[in-house]
Amino acid sequence: MSDHAHVFDARTDTFEAEVIHKSMQVPVLVDFWAEWCGPCKQLGPVLEKLAGEYHGTFELAKIDVDAEPQLAGAFQVRSIPTLFLVKGGQVVDMVPGALTEGQLREFLKHHGVEPGVAAAPDAEVATEAAPLDPHAEVARLREEIAASPEQDSLKLDLALALLLIGATGEAEALLDALPANLATDDRALRGRARLGFAAVLHDAPTIPALEAAIANDPADLRARYLLGAHHLVGGDAQTGLEQFLEMLRIDRGYDEGLPRKALIDAFRVVEDAELVGRYRRRMSSLLF
Repeated sequence: MSDHAHVFDARTDTFEAEVIHKSMQVPVLVDFWAEWCGPCKQLGPVLEKLAGEYHGTFELAKIDVDAEPQLAGAFQVRSIPTLFLVKGGQVVDMVPGALTEGQLREFLKHHGVEPGVAAAPDAEVATEAAPLDPHAEVARLREEIAASPEQDSLKLDLALALLLIGATGEAEALLDALPANLATDDRALRGRARLGFAAVLHDAPTIPALEAAIANDPADLRARYLLGAHHLVGGDAQTGLEQFLEMLRIDRGYDEGLPRKALIDAFRVVEDAELVGRYRRRMSSLLF
């Protein structure tokens, strides 16, 4: 195990919690390496240096391919060193070979990862504000935007509030107009995921019709997907997640990996951390 801050050794049995789950809060850079690999030994110290300098704006997960061949196989690693960047529970980029420090900084910057500031030792832990009534929040944000129309972050806040009251058209227009730095924000990705589920329900059959279709053919994965989306958008997150998980159990490769994608998108939408963690573990047990 590395002694550096924000650097850890990832293992098969902890990968779901330490990499996939953690990447929902902060990007995780996964480094596949081996003790006998010369370029790996050149790259490793540079990666650990950057992990320290960036002060937690990304985490570095090191995987010894000899110790964890199952993970190397799951990622289809063909040469080392190879880096994977995981954000929001999924791989967003891969780079083979030993990059220079400058190339690594550019790679991270390309994905919105910039150096952070070290936290003060006695800094107080911020408490999360109680959720507001979404209609009241929409009204408040409209007033703030009218006073400060140049504040794009307020428009992102408004888009998310609009999604909670079902105003998907206006929310989508606001998300589309966001500048690049906000378009990749975790909150914007959450909004896009919620919009995606709402969009697939356009002209979709009703819940009773979908339930009847599944009763007639339990392997009707399209019906399960639409039923899961219905429940998720309607606020019954657990029932929606259960349908997506069943899709994964029946055929993980269906429609170019739709079951896994549906689960990952749902994890972005669902705000119950305990529920998300439980279904992440169940998803991991089916994938690994």
